[in-house]
Amino acid sequence: MKILICNDDGHRAPGIVALYEALKDVAACEVVAPEHNNSAKSNALSLHSPLYVHDGANGFRYVNGTPADCVHIALTGLLGYRPDLVVSGINNGANMGDDTIYSGTVGAAMEGYLFGVPAIAVSQVEKGWAHVNAAAQKVRELVLQLEREQLLGGNPWLLNVNIPNLPLEQIKAMKVCRLGRRHAAEKVITQPNPRGDTMYWIGSAGAAKDDAEGTDFHATAQGHMAMTPLKVDLTDRDHLGYWAQTAARLAGEAVNAPPLERAA
Repeated sequence: MKILICNDDGHRAPGIVALYEALKDVAACEVVAPEHNNSAKSNALSLHSPLYVHDGANGFRYVNGTPADCVHIALTGLLGYRPDLVVSGINNGANMGDDTIYSGTVGAAMEGYLFGVPAIAVSQVEKGWAHVNAAAQKVRELVLQLEREQLLGGNPWLLNVNIPNLPLEQIKAMKVCRLGRRHAAEKVITQPNPRGDTMYWIGSAGAAKDDAEGTDFHATAQGHMAMTPLKVDLTDRDHLGYWAQTAARLAGEAVNAPPLERAA
């Protein structure tokens, strides 16, 4: 088994170190991760500046780009082979509900999925890396279970996993969940810089809006690992018929509308 490991917190973050240490004896693991913290970069690719790959002091390779950059260049030439699995994380803080849209951790895993490689994005619920080695052991268990079920050689899939910051023996069984929802983010933070100009800092993520039973928020609050299968298709299939009718009406109105007067 060959695993590509990435993250969005940077190649020296405790989460990626713990993940590598937990997986290195069950698979041939290579780490290609961002040079610096790239949280909330989602699926961004660097198209207008060159990317460089360097060898870190810890043996990991790092890239002066985004998480998706790392996976992209790894799978399109850097590795020279196709891994069986991409694992992104362990992230410093939750990626639940709406977080998945912004998450660089999820973005890195999704890049692997888009290339046809099964992928897992892993996050701890709370920031601070408490019990990160326990979370890494749970990922190890999951990877071995997926291998035993022969799920690494077929069609690609994308899983989002969130793990409570608890000792290993206190982390409850995994639950398959839907994504919850958050309230809107908190108010933007403003500060004057030394020259008197106003700086704007994006506010913290909002509190959970939909944390009902069956959501990732609810499962992790009860001490369970939460696993959510994700897809990339954003089509609003439930309302395709409505928008088809609306488009037809708009087209009819456009045909029947009087011609616009030409500008003088």
